[in-house]
Amino acid sequence: MHRVVVLALNGVYPFELGIAGRIFGTATGPDGAALYDVRTCSLDGAPVTTNADFSIAVAYDSSALEEADTVVIPPFSTCDDAPESEWMPGGLACALGRVRPDARIVSICTAAFVLGALGLLDDRPATTHWKQADRFRSLFPRVRMDADVLFVDEGRIVTAAGSAAGIDACLHLLRRDHGSTVANRVARLCIVPPWREGGQAQFIDRPIPEPATATTAATRAWALTHLDRPLPLTELATHARMSVRTFCRRFREETGLPPGQWLTQQRVAHARHLLEVTNLPIDRVAADSGLGTAASLRQHLSTAIGVSPTAYRQTFQTGTSR
Repeated sequence: MHRVVVLALNGVYPFELGIAGRIFGTATGPDGAALYDVRTCSLDGAPVTTNADFSIAVAYDSSALEEADTVVIPPFSTCDDAPESEWMPGGLACALGRVRPDARIVSICTAAFVLGALGLLDDRPATTHWKQADRFRSLFPRVRMDADVLFVDEGRIVTAAGSAAGIDACLHLLRRDHGSTVANRVARLCIVPPWREGGQAQFIDRPIPEPATATTAATRAWALTHLDRPLPLTELATHARMSVRTFCRRFREETGLPPGQWLTQQRVAHARHLLEVTNLPIDRVAADSGLGTAASLRQHLSTAIGVSPTAYRQTFQTGTSR
């Protein structure tokens, strides 16, 4: 069984601390058996303080990290404004040195500062909370910081933007491990979307020049039901009852992406879903997702995740067909 070990440090954020247990701990296979063994540890096995008004007792010390297939590090309060020397509490570097070389490491929110301080993110893309992104860039210039995304999956290293983005990252890993059927079931149990539109750019605190009633949400929802046909920008703007210029500006403010890029992402996501849960021919998947041809689907999928439709289906096919 895949073992997930969550490392709780003093000042840990309780919400983020519970994400891995809630997502991975809820996942079951077709026979109802648990797919993950989730354990929570502290550096020395002692209770840890939180950034709230209570402490948390854990069952394990850092020796649990030696048997972890995935290590999750939630944010803790000193990451937010402390000097670099305080991001590495005594014994933390040694504890993380016990993690197997093939184990995944997931940071949530500002826990990315820990990975940055250890050099694990050098020359890699990564993310953290948008509010701390500029500070992160100045401290770790070798890291390719992307503050517009909800998470970055670099294979062994996964960084999540902040708080609920940890849910997105864990659902993504669950989907990568066991396919969309399992991930969607867990998402439904947790009453969260299996994946969210856009990136964290939509959450950045900035002035909104137009009234809140001017929104593209309804048009985005409508577009998702019509992905199998062309959706020119003029039609989207007309549906939203806006000029093209206003629609593009509002769309980017709300999603962090221009309409064309957002549509391509949704088409690729829908194609991936069809490849996972159906046995439809590749050209039909391309047509139904609005990507046109099998060649176009191959190109977009290769750009997005680096594999062909056939290889993706062989990896994630759930056995369901229609």
